Amino acid sequence: MAGNIYGIDFGTSTIKIYHKNVGIILDEKNMIAVANRKQVIAAGNEAFEMYEKAPSNIHVSYPVKNGVIADIANMLELLNYMIRKINKKSKKLSAAAIIVATPSDITEVEKRAFFDLVASSNFKSKNIKIVEKPIADAVGIGLDVTNAKGVMVVDIGADTTEVSIMSLGGIVISKLIPIGGNRLDESIKIYVKKNYNLVIGDKTSESIKKELACAFPMDENSIKVYGRNVVTGLPAEVEISSASVHESITEYLYTIVDAIRIILERTPPEISSDIIDSGIFITGGSASISGLDKLIAKETGLKVNICKDATDTVVNGLGQIIEDKKLSSLACSLKQTNFSG
Repeated sequence: MAGNIYGIDFGTSTIKIYHKNVGIILDEKNMIAVANRKQVIAAGNEAFEMYEKAPSNIHVSYPVKNGVIADIANMLELLNYMIRKINKKSKKLSAAAIIVATPSDITEVEKRAFFDLVASSNFKSKNIKIVEKPIADAVGIGLDVTNAKGVMVVDIGADTTEVSIMSLGGIVISKLIPIGGNRLDESIKIYVKKNYNLVIGDKTSESIKKELACAFPMDENSIKVYGRNVVTGLPAEVEISSASVHESITEYLYTIVDAIRIILERTPPEISSDIIDSGIFITGGSASISGLDKLIAKETGLKVNICKDATDTVVNGLGQIIEDKKLSSLACSLKQTNFSG
């Protein structure tokens, strides 16, 4: 693949863009702030700063939900905003080719939405290709997906967890479940409100998860958090322990483990022997939860590998597919439908 080539990972939580021969040129929150329903005033990290703090006339939202585009108009505005950010000289950006990562276990219509979004954007390119996220994940981890040896990757994202078995450059079996980091954040919020009479925001619950989340009851750690007392309605401070966080998220962690077991039960026996050798590879933003590898290993009896740079494996995989001609066959094309009239 020659010329100006870009890879885009439209995550629920973040948007990342890779540029050939340069590397990752954009890594921002996949959020947009719209004033009075028509004027885009911020996007990315700037919009995230406004989240849960904006007045009623400013709506801050995630255009991608559960791994698919939920708000095509705002996603198009956000993508064009990011194009202007990385290319300050011009509103449009010419590209020889663009490769987009999409979840595998979604409908053709949902997959096409990603393709048509990029075709309608200020990326001036007629060559748009799709790579399924599990494939990009595996390549980004450093696995060879083009040979006959089967590999298993579990990507725990913001809204979804995708469990996939791959071999010979394709997906043998895959399952997408609607549980990810955001569901863990929500369960922490509910637990804190119920047990501590404290209402906290999404950002606070996410920081609690990053600091204290654990798959097993571990050494007692705690942090102070701030919110609004349910009874008095006044600002308040409480101390949250790691045991409380473990109790609030453990049900969802076992749901992820159950999804892994279901896929293993459906895996062809020859690939099962490959997975026994190589183990399960865990990636995504919530892969860093303390003790998660031990929990999955205990429940499955398999070796579990937590990937380095787990949040960037998809975009790094897109980068390798762009840079290595031998991997270019992993990207496939779709026909275009233009949204921009």
